[in-house]
Amino acid sequence: MSDDLLSGADRATDSYSAASIEVLEGLEPVRKRPGMYIGGTDERALHHLVAEILDNSMDEAVAGHASRIEVELLADGSVVVRDNGRGIPVDPHPKFPGKSALEVILCTLHAGGKFTEGAYQTSGGLHGVGASVVNALSDRMVVEVARNRELWRQSFSRGIPDGPVEKVGPAPNRRGTTVLFHPDEQIFGHHLLRPSRMMRMVKSKAYLHSGVEIRWRSEIDDGETPVEATFHFPGGLADYLGEQLGTASTYADRPFAGLVDFRERFGVPGKVEWAINWTPSRDGFIQSYCNTVPTPEGGTHEGGFWTAILKGIRAYGELTKNRKAENITRDDLLTGGCALVSCFIAEPEFVGQTKDRLATTEAARLVEGAVRDHFDNWLAADTRSAGAILDFLVLRAEERLRRRQEKETARKSATKKLRLPGKLVDCSATNREGTELFIVEGDSAGGSAKSARDRNTQALIPLKGKILNVLGAASSKLGQNQEISDLCQALGVGMGSRFNIDDLRYDKIIIMTDADVDGAHIASLLMTFFFTQMRPLIDKGHLYLACPPLYRLTQGAERIYVADDAEKEAWLEKGLGGKGKIDVQRFKGLGEMDAKDLKDTTMNPATRKLIRVSIDDEDGGETGDLVERLMGKKPELRFQYISENARFVEEAGLDV
Repeated sequence: MSDDLLSGADRATDSYSAASIEVLEGLEPVRKRPGMYIGGTDERALHHLVAEILDNSMDEAVAGHASRIEVELLADGSVVVRDNGRGIPVDPHPKFPGKSALEVILCTLHAGGKFTEGAYQTSGGLHGVGASVVNALSDRMVVEVARNRELWRQSFSRGIPDGPVEKVGPAPNRRGTTVLFHPDEQIFGHHLLRPSRMMRMVKSKAYLHSGVEIRWRSEIDDGETPVEATFHFPGGLADYLGEQLGTASTYADRPFAGLVDFRERFGVPGKVEWAINWTPSRDGFIQSYCNTVPTPEGGTHEGGFWTAILKGIRAYGELTKNRKAENITRDDLLTGGCALVSCFIAEPEFVGQTKDRLATTEAARLVEGAVRDHFDNWLAADTRSAGAILDFLVLRAEERLRRRQEKETARKSATKKLRLPGKLVDCSATNREGTELFIVEGDSAGGSAKSARDRNTQALIPLKGKILNVLGAASSKLGQNQEISDLCQALGVGMGSRFNIDDLRYDKIIIMTDADVDGAHIASLLMTFFFTQMRPLIDKGHLYLACPPLYRLTQGAERIYVADDAEKEAWLEKGLGGKGKIDVQRFKGLGEMDAKDLKDTTMNPATRKLIRVSIDDEDGGETGDLVERLMGKKPELRFQYISENARFVEEAGLDV
């Protein structure tokens, strides 16, 4: 018996040797794992390519070397970004004598001009990764550099140079860098660059640096976005906030806005610009930037800004003898508070290459110190606006405290015990951390999931059929719907204004439906429900989609699970490594999967794949409008969206 065990171990060891270690060279890692560098291969990641190149030009503008940037979307989906800056160096690189600096920058990870002190005081680029990543993920890239009255050109394909940099000829009236790239369809599939999204990105960059003029041009006309435009905003973020709020009523006639240079105030390079106002007519938001790079997940600069605002409003309350002001918290400020914050700092530290969150601890102190005094002066100078804002925030704080008190009273009442819906199979964990609630489609799937789950941390609740579409129903129907009522009871939270994230009973809410059209429809209805009634649950990263497989392939002792037909065909072609014929089992639904299948593929944290549901909302209200179009009562809006976006469906393949 021991011999058998040892021989099995020997075989496993033999199969894992030095030959199993793969070394990816050059830009191969980028093409192998694009998600690590640009956050995925979806539409957001595709537009991130444009941002990477545009940020390089913006760095030149912020440094004072460029005053004009041109962004052009061509008919074939290519993008041209042109600036009048210093131009990328083309002379031979000292470490690589046979290559120009241009080739090194575009073909080598962690090569760039942002490492050396003096080249840029502040910059969005840090790691020398952005331009080379775009090159790796483009099937074609052409770079032209005008330096010292001469024009140079070099072209690339999927990160590999077509040849060395070439001197084109004299360019007496031109300077700067021009980058043309075409995203690789092998990476991004059917996703296309959208003129509307690109123009919003371009426009926001112009707001972030008043000294730059950005010209926009598109050869693709979507019927809504201007094909040509020029953006130059001397008013900066104050103008930007005014455009975002539009005609919405506000508590202050003018927003609290300002600009502070860190060198004058703290003796360090950098600056911060901000604009904020409060409104009763829409949800609050904050859009933050560091070195012109959007930070949708916030970070230390946001923390410093809100600290300054909170301390300022509490101090004003104390000054006006309004004792209730001390109850105001940061959450109250976010209710109806619409803010824009842009800081420029040297050596920023971001979380990840996509730079979604700023981690520089010093930024919090710098931003707080710069904003606080200005806020105190602004409140003192405009007492009418200050009083209106203070009253609004006090009311928000009182409402929050009243909800908390009602919850505590209900908890203490002997007659009101926690009533959980009968179909809920709860977990044994007593606190929320690490717990998961699976929302499954039907009782049959619930039976398999019940056997596959970890009883300590995983709970599940089966849904009967399709949940109510909350956008197509009257508000009175929501409270009467049994499925929605059971779901709210299981989660421990209320809907809409009664929702409180602190009441949530589970850490992860995982929608687990069949890998078919009906399953996708149920998942869409659930996401619509959570978006409209429990938006903070999504914003805080609690909502996920499970990824159940569509096929199980078995060859001898080897077994794998695949998600789609393309992956199945690839495995059938190359084989699994076992003996005999490959057996293909198609799962029509979760109910057909036994407990082992479900555990190995969908419920085991060590082996499963989850998709986190997040809201990519560059323009305030964009996601809400899209949800209304797709899930609302007007079918003509749905038809219009499908007509505009289903370009990847070939007419010949339609059964008309």
